[in-house]
Amino acid sequence: MRTRSMITRRGFIMQSSLGLCSLAAPCIARPLFAAAAPAEQAPHEVLFYTKKANNAIQCGICPRQCMFADGARGYCGNKQNTGGTYRCLVYAYPCEARTDPVEKKPFFHYLPSSNAYSVGMAGCNFKCRFCHNWRIAQALPEKVETIYLSPDMLVKRARAAGSASIAYTYTEPTVFYDYMLAGVRVAQKQGLGNIVISNGYINPGPLKKLCRYIDAINVDLKSFSETFYRTYCDAELAPVLATLQRLRDLDVWFEIITLVIPSLNDSPEEIHRLCAWVADAVGRDVPLHFSRFFPAHAITGIPATPVETLERCHAIAKSHGLNYVYLGNVGNHPLLSTYCPGCGALLIHRIGYDVVANHLLDGTCPSCSMSIPGVWTKSS
Repeated sequence: MRTRSMITRRGFIMQSSLGLCSLAAPCIARPLFAAAAPAEQAPHEVLFYTKKANNAIQCGICPRQCMFADGARGYCGNKQNTGGTYRCLVYAYPCEARTDPVEKKPFFHYLPSSNAYSVGMAGCNFKCRFCHNWRIAQALPEKVETIYLSPDMLVKRARAAGSASIAYTYTEPTVFYDYMLAGVRVAQKQGLGNIVISNGYINPGPLKKLCRYIDAINVDLKSFSETFYRTYCDAELAPVLATLQRLRDLDVWFEIITLVIPSLNDSPEEIHRLCAWVADAVGRDVPLHFSRFFPAHAITGIPATPVETLERCHAIAKSHGLNYVYLGNVGNHPLLSTYCPGCGALLIHRIGYDVVANHLLDGTCPSCSMSIPGVWTKSS
């Protein structure tokens, strides 16, 4: 009987990197793992892919629907076809893991002033030219330092840190979907919340499955222009809008953030179109965050967004009837706080990422008793 040789996880990723490095710049010599891992094993086989002829495969996780031959990687760079089996090179090996305030994500209507244990892995299904985390989001996994953190270990670490939730963030969680799915299942059983910060580029099947376990998701609506998405993100707008509408139908709490970049996506006409769509397509109670741009990655010749531009965006959003509109990356500003759309009372006072006062009473305004939508307790 013939025995089949088994490649280890370390061997698999090292061989993969050698093949890729011959076509690109020399690899940076960095330790793959900064923490002890269990016995070596082949990389994790992912969900949502279809096997094709001659060991080719087609990925079904995101709208790119990548199809590639044996030995090739998908667009995200952290998954690879090996012999007709699609494997994740980063499963249980995050490159970022730390505690953040939930307001930093940003979530303003989800467990205010709580902490979220936040985790991210190398890779992304966008190539945003303005990405602040491009060193990990647009890097191959063998070029970043990682730690070993199984889903069980992740939940234990979050509980030990006193976090109310686990956040899948920093890069695009869709590209480490299988690890995220395993983590949210364990966390839900342990009574921890699950939140996701995403670009919204995910197919309906994976999204529906994930939404059985998550409590909230923040979707980055980068622009309301297909040209912007193609030029600056190498992606498309329509699938992101479809994701937002599916979230509405799945009854999952979600918030939206838009990074406002001078001269690229800040025209009053575009902001009007964006706000009108949000109001009509997903609802006036969905929180919308306008965040300040600072030069980063490949876009360094554009200055930081004037605060006055964000204030104008806020006024436009309110003119379309949006009830909860916020500014981001502005330090101390009155429009970081939550106000009752009924009577105007200050409900949650924020300075930066800090909640300095929360006047909500069981999710209602103490002045007029108006119900304020959100997830205010773990049982909401």
